[in-house]
This record gives sequence, structure tokens and C-alpha cells, in this order.
Amino acid sequence: MRSTEISGNVVDVIGDRIFPAVLTIQDGVIMSIEEVEEDFDRYIIPGLIDSHVHIESSLLVPSRFAQTAVPHGVVAVIADPHEIANVLGMEGVRYMMEDASDVPMRFHFMAPSCVPATPWETSGAVLGPEDVSKLLAMDEVKGLAEMMNFPGVLNKQPDVMAKLEAAQKLGKPIDGHAPGLSGDGLEDYIAAGISTDHECTTLQEALEKSEKGMTVQVREGTACKNMADLIKVSEEYPFFLATDDMHASDMVNGYMEALLRKAVSLGLDAITAIKAATIWPSRHYNLEGGCVDLAMPADLTVVRDLVDFQVLEVYIDGELVAKDGEALFPVTPKAAQTYIWRKDWNADDFLVRSDRDNVQARVIGIIPDQIISEEIHALLPVKDGRVQADLDEDILHLAVINRYQEAAPALGFIKGLGIRKGAIASSVAHDSHNIIVAATDPQLLAEAVNSISVHGGYYATDGKDEASLPLPVAGLMSTASAQEVATAEHRVQDFVRSMGCSLDAPFMTLGFQSLLVIPALKLGDRGLFDSSRFQFVPLLLEE
Repeated sequence: MRSTEISGNVVDVIGDRIFPAVLTIQDGVIMSIEEVEEDFDRYIIPGLIDSHVHIESSLLVPSRFAQTAVPHGVVAVIADPHEIANVLGMEGVRYMMEDASDVPMRFHFMAPSCVPATPWETSGAVLGPEDVSKLLAMDEVKGLAEMMNFPGVLNKQPDVMAKLEAAQKLGKPIDGHAPGLSGDGLEDYIAAGISTDHECTTLQEALEKSEKGMTVQVREGTACKNMADLIKVSEEYPFFLATDDMHASDMVNGYMEALLRKAVSLGLDAITAIKAATIWPSRHYNLEGGCVDLAMPADLTVVRDLVDFQVLEVYIDGELVAKDGEALFPVTPKAAQTYIWRKDWNADDFLVRSDRDNVQARVIGIIPDQIISEEIHALLPVKDGRVQADLDEDILHLAVINRYQEAAPALGFIKGLGIRKGAIASSVAHDSHNIIVAATDPQLLAEAVNSISVHGGYYATDGKDEASLPLPVAGLMSTASAQEVATAEHRVQDFVRSMGCSLDAPFMTLGFQSLLVIPALKLGDRGLFDSSRFQFVPLLLEE
């Protein structure tokens, strides 16, 4: 029989109180909570839960993710393996589960609902209703992951409805993804059984979704930072905290405890903030624990105070698994291939042609710190029949290349990267993860594509020097430690900044420009896509 005692100021998220106590734990379960008259300088809170995260976006395989997350007080995640599923299908989901199985952190996977993410782009796999049903039948799969195809829900597409019905039949929750959806459409979406949404960007949107029965997941990740705009939803409704996508380079400096710190700094009381990262998501996803109470699993985080939330110790099943910022368990990541189809590209492959002197073109406009983009119309010069970038207006060439089979590249233009000369490329391009490249000229664009195809990941060149972050596991993740990945990511991002880019997360921001389910204008491997109207649009406008 394993037995241990932990003392501190217990944060009771059920009784809404804080009291000094000594916990007795036997075989991973809290057996007694004895209130004492002590003046402790530490607080025992429930182990933290990220209510919605894509592990792949950390650029770490699950075991390395756990090695990084647990010292920050995180004992569990609701993980959607959507990214690797779009590359490898069921094989990718199995890889995530197997790599996660050797570490103590609790990975609660969701069944990816949209593989491929849309019918308008090429992915590496298909997960139909039968595959999704097989996943949902697994005990470790807690529900149906974000249903991004909200038009399919509203139009009652048979395959979409079959996936929703499979989750409902098993009594498992369904996560949502409906940016900007409102009114009758939102009500129909919720009526289909969808219970959460992490895509709110305004308080008005969050309040409407909460009022109509959804639980809003307030997102604060690497590229999307919505907490400051949404936190007042807490004045009327319960909510969850989530990161959605967070890079290793950010995780090493603070993960869910950093979200608690920010929430409190924005005026939220500490107990409510802790509830949003513990008991509320735990109950929603039918997990054990989420609170410090008798007969509950001893998944606990000990912090210095309820302002900065400095993590001192972390317990999972009563075992001390992290102390003073260090994981106390071994990690042996599993290897995998990149799965990138290769050919030698040249500048001619990326030319936009016109017989005019100048052309009006649709341009993707980056919005800093947001996943959404805007559609801009710009007058671009034409030289020798080739449409040029306009560097004075910060408009660069953009291309998306099918990574799964031979196909002509999709071409476009992008504004907001700030690069004066050079190219950046990524094989992390949501959601199908085709290769996306932005460059000041087609020659550099071709060089970047050829380089990124070898090891996947991130790549940048200014025409003379280069920097990269290889991601050999499906072109999405690394088996290296978080610190090694963070160091390489900082190096390549610093290099991009030396080229003129001022974005905090240039590669993540670039990758989101092929996310066709997010407004307004995006580029997939089959062409330029208006995500507000869900249709392809021509790059060049008629005059």
C-alpha cells in the first residue's frame, strides 16, 4: 500500500473556500482531509486540465509534451489528434496514443470529426463515420472533437450527422467550432448536440453562445489570444480555459498556470479561474477528479500563491511527478516518418501570369494575434507577363503545395509578414498540413519548398543564409526535448525577424492562412478560398 501526506492551504472548488489541511493519500486516492490550524505558505489546487489542445501544435510528440506540461501543473488534457489524423488517419491517432501511454500525464483523446478537414482541400487520410465510431467506442476517447464543418451540420449532411449520432448514442460530449455563427444557425448547430466552442473572439459572441447553452472555452494560446476580450463571460456563465495551439517555446515559460495568472490579473477571482481549469472541464468530459475531495484521485498541483501560481509540486495518482519545474519521470519518444512527397521545384512553377500592365488581386491580410484573416484587394504590377509582389506595401507571394501527391501548386499573395527579402516555409499548415510558403520572389519560394520537403518543419532563407526547425514526425512534431525544440524555434524565428517580420509567431500565423474553415480569405492546395461564403474565388479580379 502506497501512503503519503501533503499539507497546504486546500482550494476547495466545490465548497468555494480555502482552508489549511493535511491530505492523506493511499494508493493514489485521497483518503482523508484533516483541517488544521496552520499558516501554510503554499496552496493545494486540483491538477490543471487543458480543455482543448492539439498536442501536435506544440511541435512535441505526446511524451515530450507531458515532460513539459506536467511541471507547469497540468495533469490532464483533452487532446484532439486532428492534425496528425489529417496526415496519417487512424495510424496517426494510434501513434499519439502509443507515445502517450508511457508517461503519467492523463491524455484524454477526442475522436477527430473532420478528416479531411474540408472537402475543398487534399489531406492524407479520411476518417469516415465507421472509423469515428470505432474511436468513440474506446474508453480513452472522451468524445467527438471539434465539429468544424458547421455548414455540414446545418445542412444535415449524412456523414456529419452519423458522426454526431455515434457520439450521442454513447453519451459522449461533442466539441464545437463555429467562428462567428449566430442567430438561428447557431441554435440549429447547438440542437445537433454540440456543447462547446473555443472560437469566440468577441464578448458578444461568447455571451450569445453561453446564453444558448454552449460552454465557451476561453482560448489563450500562441497565435490566438482571446482571454482579455472574453473574460467577462465569467460574470454570468461557467467557462473553460484552453490553449488550442501552444508552441513548446511558449510552454517552457508557462502553460495552464500562466492562463490562471493572466485571468486573475484581468480581475477574475482565483477560485473561479481554477474551476475553469479543473472541475468544470472534468465534469463536462466525464473525467475522474477535478477537485480536492475524499475518494478522488490524488491529481494535485501545489502552488506558491494564487496570484503568480508558481508551481512547486505536481502529483498524479498520488505520485510526485514534478518538482520545482522538473519532470521526475523518464521519456522515450517513438519515431515516425515525415510523409512528405518530394519533387524538385523551380521558380517557373510559382509564377502568376497576366498580359496586363497591372492587375487587381485578392490578397490575404494577416491580423496579428488572431486566427482569422481579411480579404484585401490590391493593385499589383506585372513585368514580362508575371504578376509581381509589392514589397513597399508588404505584399508577398504565397503558395500551398500538395504534400501527398503530385499536383500544381496553389498561388496567391499575402500581406502582413513584413519580410523585405527572403522566404519562410512550413509543413505545419492547418488543417491538411500541405506545405505553405511565403516569399518575396518565386525563386526563393522554390528554394524554400525544396528545403522544407526533406525534414519537414520550419524553414527560412534570406537568399544567403538559412535557419530551420526539423519536424520529422509526420512533418508536425519532434522527438527532441521541449528545450531543444524551443531553442531551434527561437533561432529560426529570430532569423525571420531579422528579415523584417515583427509577428510574435510567424510560422504559426503562416500555417493558419490555409485553414479554410476560418474567415475570411485563405489558400488551400486547390486554390484561393472565401471562408465566409465557403467557395473558391479567383486570385485576379475582373476590371
